[in-house]
Amino acid sequence: MIFLATAPCSKAGEKSKSPDSENAQQLWKQIAPFFEPAAEFKGDLGNYESPLKFYDGRPVRTPEDWQARRQEILKTWHQKMGAWPPVNERPQVEYLKQKERGDITQYTVRFDIAPGHPNTGYLLIPKGAKPDHSTPAVLVVYYEPETGVGLKGENRDFALQLAKRGFVTFSVGHDYSLYYPNREHAEIQPLSALAYGAANAFHVLANRNEVDPDRIGIVGHSYGGKWAMFASCLYDKFACAAWSDGGIVFDETRPSVNYWEPWYLGYAGPDFRKRGLPTKENPRTGLYKDLIKEGHDLHELHALMAPRPFLVSGGAEDRPKQWRALNHTIAVNRFLGYENRVAMTNRKDHAPNPQSNEQMYQFFEYWLKHNPIKSN
Repeated sequence: MIFLATAPCSKAGEKSKSPDSENAQQLWKQIAPFFEPAAEFKGDLGNYESPLKFYDGRPVRTPEDWQARRQEILKTWHQKMGAWPPVNERPQVEYLKQKERGDITQYTVRFDIAPGHPNTGYLLIPKGAKPDHSTPAVLVVYYEPETGVGLKGENRDFALQLAKRGFVTFSVGHDYSLYYPNREHAEIQPLSALAYGAANAFHVLANRNEVDPDRIGIVGHSYGGKWAMFASCLYDKFACAAWSDGGIVFDETRPSVNYWEPWYLGYAGPDFRKRGLPTKENPRTGLYKDLIKEGHDLHELHALMAPRPFLVSGGAEDRPKQWRALNHTIAVNRFLGYENRVAMTNRKDHAPNPQSNEQMYQFFEYWLKHNPIKSN
């Protein structure tokens, strides 16, 4: 698991020791408000069951207890969603095309996102990246890889903009969901299969000689936000993550927070339920049905991030009220001795905008460039 140093705080009158530390302090001042729960919801834990209790009700009392509890959550969700095949830490990568885009080299590459599922994406290498495993990197996930590199859509070119800021980035897409081994007989709930695919994509980045494998983040918007959330929670080699308005907890009042759909957690075979909100006429199916019946929610997965930092870039689906769920991960971090690990920004609309994107980029710059990271 990856542990990170706490946010720096300088003593009164103390001078910065280097330009980089001064930059880090200035950057922290800009993003620090994101880590403060909205006043209305500060300390409000809602109706969610505490991750600091085992499923049988026993409290977590020690750090060793937390590690056992963390494994219980991870094992339980993997058992319910379907066990992953082994992550491919040495994926075979085929380089299909090279294109220069100003100070960035863009490679079109092919790799297996899952066994038997070839996938094509774009790898962006900034000119300043040296072959000494020192450059931070970010995996960008969405419906298709073109959006992430600015060839499609608006304000969703996360991979391109982060590459302009000096990150190595990898833009990966997949249409709607990933069925493994196939749609007719999927052995893993599709959203978990996407998370598994992101774990394989992680190693495409980690094996580049420019990239520091301990400083790789992940980001996605909407469908990609769900994908990035499940990937970062379930695969702890991701150092940090940003989830853009994917819907971070179950909510059957919001049609777009649609974890019940068979391409996310409601898979129950190739004959899909009618699309839309669960109703008596169109009931819940698959794992989602069981999760609701048993009282599970996604805040359990959020807790697996601790103490790794994450940002919820909230829009129409992730409003300030979601601090009720996020407060549980804050509590886990405090139990472990960490502060400033859980952040949320908010905008009115679902779509990202220049301001929300800038906040997200600052988050990655701080945690992957300026804040010391160590493996433990």
